[in-house]
Amino acid sequence: MAGNPKKGEWALIDWIRDRTRLDPRAVPLGPGDDMAIVRLAGESECLVTVDALLEGTHFDLEKATPRQVGYKALAVSLSDAAAMAALPVCAVAWVALPNSRDMAFAKEICRGLADAAERFACPIVGGDIVSGSGPLSVGTALVARADGIEPVRRSGAKAGDWLFVTGELGGSVVGRHLSFVPRVAEARILARTVMLHAMIDLSDGLSTDLGHLCEESGVGAEVEAETVPISADAQRLAEADGRPALEHALSDGEDFELLFAVGPEDGERLAAKNPLEGVPLSRIGRVTEGREVTLIRPGGRHEPLEPRGWEHFR
Repeated sequence: MAGNPKKGEWALIDWIRDRTRLDPRAVPLGPGDDMAIVRLAGESECLVTVDALLEGTHFDLEKATPRQVGYKALAVSLSDAAAMAALPVCAVAWVALPNSRDMAFAKEICRGLADAAERFACPIVGGDIVSGSGPLSVGTALVARADGIEPVRRSGAKAGDWLFVTGELGGSVVGRHLSFVPRVAEARILARTVMLHAMIDLSDGLSTDLGHLCEESGVGAEVEAETVPISADAQRLAEADGRPALEHALSDGEDFELLFAVGPEDGERLAAKNPLEGVPLSRIGRVTEGREVTLIRPGGRHEPLEPRGWEHFR
């Protein structure tokens, strides 16, 4: 991916970062990571994030119930907290309803938000509801705290680190993108077990999100194709559309699993014993010097791993 100019969403984020002036004493971490870190009075810190879902892009109401949409709206923000090993505290939500939808529909969205809030002890403490002629939009803003664990950023990966992912990848569009479980608990278990150098949640696809992690850390990476955990959904999609299952696993997006980098010694520990109950853990490669992100095919052939995941503003 070295030499590829940024485009779309990330070009806009860089433009915003270049024009944002923040006092590092008050805001130790601003735009560009999964959550911002804000220092409050008394030197305490909180982490904040915001997400928005748009009908036709993040969900299809012919396939998703309004309750599933509400659940997903908070779950994506909870996944941001997981990416930094932070503990969710509370959230606010907003809903922009099409004029054609009724009160029963709105209540179902709120029930979905409440499902996620209760499951992760992250109450919805306020928000806003509007209506108009546009499509359904739902968004959340979430506050989290470190609670004894240093927030894990995207920028700490080092050459020689091992790369791991939780769960299985690809094919989330079959339905998992509406019902995934944010890896909040798993992230905190990992952070207590090993030293996490860098971490990101896989919202845009492994090939794209690995590129973000490498960009922020100033490193490259090698991914071994044979070790990428491919989901059964990705296999089914491959049979239906003819695309290789590995391609789905690398680039489909909305898996909301964790990708993280640890030193070799900690990598050996995780490879020997997975501390996550019921959640697979796979070593998929390593961090390298330079800026190239490479896929190693069976037999040892190297090729560039292009970021083919989701990209806003194509």
